[in-house]
Formats: sequence, C-alpha cells, structure tokens
Amino acid sequence: LITLKYKSHNSQEVRAVERSILLETLANQLPPDTVCFSSKLAKIERTGTGETFLELIDGTQVLVKIVIGCDGIRSPVAKWMGFSEPQYVGHCAFRGLAFYPDGQPFKPKVNYVYGRGLRGGYVPVSHTKVYWFICFNKPTPGPKITDPSVLKKEAQELVRNWPEELLDVINKTPDDTIIRTPLVDRWLWPTLSPSASSGGVVLVGDAWHPMTPNLGQGACCALEDAVVLARKLAGAVKPGPTSLDDALRSYETERWSRVFPLTIRANLVGSLLQWDNPVVCAVRNNVVIPKLVRLGPLLEHTNFDCEPLIS
Repeated sequence: LITLKYKSHNSQEVRAVERSILLETLANQLPPDTVCFSSKLAKIERTGTGETFLELIDGTQVLVKIVIGCDGIRSPVAKWMGFSEPQYVGHCAFRGLAFYPDGQPFKPKVNYVYGRGLRGGYVPVSHTKVYWFICFNKPTPGPKITDPSVLKKEAQELVRNWPEELLDVINKTPDDTIIRTPLVDRWLWPTLSPSASSGGVVLVGDAWHPMTPNLGQGACCALEDAVVLARKLAGAVKPGPTSLDDALRSYETERWSRVFPLTIRANLVGSLLQWDNPVVCAVRNNVVIPKLVRLGPLLEHTNFDCEPLIS
C-alpha cells in the first residue's frame, strides 16, 4: 500500500461540497415551484411548429421552445438524440458520507491509499462529514445491490487491512449513504459522435459527456456547462444577429474542446491507478505518483475560467 495526503498547490484549491447542499443552495435562488423534482421523462418528440413535446411519467405534457437535457448518464434525451450508452471501464466504486456528530478530526486534505487493483480516499466536506470512496477492479459490473448494510460490509471487507483512519471513516458512515456504482464513460469522437444540440434540444453534464470520477471533474464540468450555456442563451434572447441555433452550436464548440480531453484523461488516470501487477504498482507508487504530486500537474485540469455570467 501507499498512502498519500495531498493538499492543493497555490494555484488550485481542493474543496469538496455535498451535492444535496449544492443543489438546495442553487434551487433556493429560484422563484418557488420553478423546479419540479423527480419529474422523469417518458416521451420526447419534435413538432411541426419547431417546438418540442415532452411527456413526463406522471402524465404531465408540455410544449417547449428549448430542452436542456441534464438528466445524467442514462439520459433519455441523449438516447433520443442518437448517443450510445456509456461504456463500463472495468472498475466499480463504493462511495459514502461519514458522520462525526462531535466534529471530524481531519485537515482539509485529500487522503489517498493505493493498493493493487484497489484504491481509496477520503476528504472532509464539512465540520461533521467526510466523503470517502473505494475503487476496485471487476471484470463485469455484476448485479445491483440495494441493501445498504450489505454494501457497507463489502466495502469494509475490501480494505480490512488498510490504515485505521480509512476504516474508521467507513465505520462512522450511516448505511443509507453508501452506494456502489460501475464506473462508465463515453468519448466524444470528432465528427463521429452526434451533435450536443439539435433543433432547440441541447445536452449538459453527464447526459452529454459522462466521465469517470478519477479527476473529480464530472459535476464540475456540468456546472461549467451551465454557466457557458446560460451566457450563450442570454446573447440569443437579446436583440442582435445571434439565433438560438447559433447559440447552441457555439456552446457545443466551446465546451467540446474542454470536455473531450478531460474524459480521455480521466479514463487513462483511472487505468493507471487501477493497475494490479506488483512490478507496475511499485513503479507507480515510487515514481509516477510522487513525481505527479511534486511537479504539480495533478490539479491542472481544474484551471478553467468561465468568465462572469453577467458582464
């Protein structure tokens, strides 16, 4: 095993945020009833008037001028637009959120532990909560397990001989916060992949560019998408030559050059860190990882300036 405690360099900052808190904070900035949660899509069709017809699983029907598909890696909107299913990359991940009611003891660092075909890590997300993960090689995703107590036992068994700090984090995790998911991605090949926008329908986040979490950039890229798309749409609704289609195409062009390299890099980093050959792991632990951290490129991918949303 190799244990690495990493703190960001001066030009970057590591800040973990609980997703539910982030979504609640964003939603609270909107007028009441703007967001209808758990409204899954059942049907999507184009109309002869240039609008898009949507039907939700609760029977609600709406006719809209623009659809922003930000419905995750199994996006029905992406499938309707011709995108293939994301591909399994050969490893799965346990993830959980430990709770320390009297305050967690860790400094604001990302702590990594590397084994053979197995790695884990943990990082504080608040005064009382610590996020953790375990990635492990598996030829196929296997059956989905929904019993949280079973998931916790499986995670504990994988790392039973690992550092006590990580074991303590897992032990202090409420069962209902633990998940196990297969890691998937979809590469956006130039000229071969479908367009991210078509006739007033556009994709954002994992719906368009699902990537493995090895760089910690999946949700971050979705937020970047949102800011860039909002800026493009604001230009389209103002008086001027920019049409809606032009705005969506401009969004896709600007974001593609960002998300395509990140998707590939995340995949390759995951493959590197999931090696299980003893000799290769020794080189990784003693040469590759120390040099990456010392030279400072580990977080270069986070350097992105999306510019102010309102100028």
